[in-house]
Amino acid sequence: MKLFLACLGTETNTFSPFPTGFRTFEETCLVRDGNHGENPFLFAVPLVLWRQLASRRGWSVVESLCAFAQPSGATLRSVYESFREEILADLRRALPVDMVLLSLHGAMIADGYDDCEGDLLARIRALVGPRVPVGVELDLHCHLTHRMVEESTAIVSFKEYPHTDAADRARELFRIVSETASGALEPHMALYDCRMMGIYHTTSEPMKSFLAGVKQWEQQKGILSISIAHGFLWGDVSDMGTRVLVVSDGNPGEGARLAESLGRQLFQLRHRLRPDYKTIDQALGESSSRGRGPVVLADVADNPGGGAPGDSTFILQALIDSRIEDAAVACIWDPTVVAVATEAGEGTRFEVRLGGKMGPASGRPLDLPVTVTRVVSNARQTFGSGANRSVSSLGDAVALRTGGIDIVVNSIRTQTLGSDAFTTMGIDPRTKQILVVKSMQHFHAAFAPLARQVLYVDTPGALVSDATRIPFRKADRGKWPICETVA
Repeated sequence: MKLFLACLGTETNTFSPFPTGFRTFEETCLVRDGNHGENPFLFAVPLVLWRQLASRRGWSVVESLCAFAQPSGATLRSVYESFREEILADLRRALPVDMVLLSLHGAMIADGYDDCEGDLLARIRALVGPRVPVGVELDLHCHLTHRMVEESTAIVSFKEYPHTDAADRARELFRIVSETASGALEPHMALYDCRMMGIYHTTSEPMKSFLAGVKQWEQQKGILSISIAHGFLWGDVSDMGTRVLVVSDGNPGEGARLAESLGRQLFQLRHRLRPDYKTIDQALGESSSRGRGPVVLADVADNPGGGAPGDSTFILQALIDSRIEDAAVACIWDPTVVAVATEAGEGTRFEVRLGGKMGPASGRPLDLPVTVTRVVSNARQTFGSGANRSVSSLGDAVALRTGGIDIVVNSIRTQTLGSDAFTTMGIDPRTKQILVVKSMQHFHAAFAPLARQVLYVDTPGALVSDATRIPFRKADRGKWPICETVA
């Protein structure tokens, strides 16, 4: 058997002020020839696992480009097309192949391409022909399009949010595609549009129990995989929204019936699925009492993992105004401050103008007296554990203290994923009364175990959580919660 592997993706926020260019991929993940090292990026984890599984069987592997960019605005057309052509050129040289396995995102948009994954898959299918199995692993925040389904053999998305199951899903997809290549399986995919959009945490009810039911269905004979594509709320494309995909073995009718049944069940839960967002005042009020462990405040509107700048100052200003004396914040993206503080060195005290750089959604910059407590070059943070563990870069980073508040400032825009975003900077998160993390949900895997309480704070910011207030132009507005009459 001969496998061809590749990764290309980003999560495109069409309302983000940042175009996605080559440098963003270079800063996030740009690897060729499988040189991932010991600390692969999240979307490289499947490639590493697939290579290992193939090696155990004595199969040959050709690994092409692995390119992924921090969520931002639309990818520059020239960048997408150059990466796409590199993958296709590698595939042409590798032909004939017995299987193709791809780690994609599912919500990548480029200038001129609203469905990059569908475009790439169509071109790959044209090269390998109709009989070669093509398997795709997606982020659950994907726009699961009919074109993606038509051009691939099997699609498996992450089940968990936070995405702690990249390796688990990669193993699942490998089994389906390898057994298809051997003739043991005949997968069929059935897609159902739930006519809804939103954010759904799999760590809380009712989504937690719904997902448990999905996993039980996967134990039934003939059901190979079930994916709940949540959709990406800030990607303004016609296929945006929540969908259910069932991969069945040789029984498309049964797969279609199950996809519709699960989709209708999920729709009935829609009013209970929305996270319990707090205002800043509510969150600080609930954090005022002391107890064992910190209260974690998630700054969901300024999540760089959804394309936000990561430099808003709204919660930090509230902490200062409330005279909070035992708090820590991670991470505020401000490369200028990082450069100045690095030059000044640890122990230096000076006045700094922090954050608030990218416009009204970032708040105003704060002029603060600070002490530089830690300087780290090429700081890193981890996400997940075991085979699902991945590593991402914070860039150069500094820890600043103003009053009783420790602030991690970094040079590469990224959300806060692991508690080592604090500990690497000399801050013990377990000792704080309040921790502020710029993340929507991925922080939960690392921080919930050490937190006394987790609160989601709907601050002003780039990621508007209320879908009825998002200025869609292309997305189907006949979906809940924009349209309440959908059955």
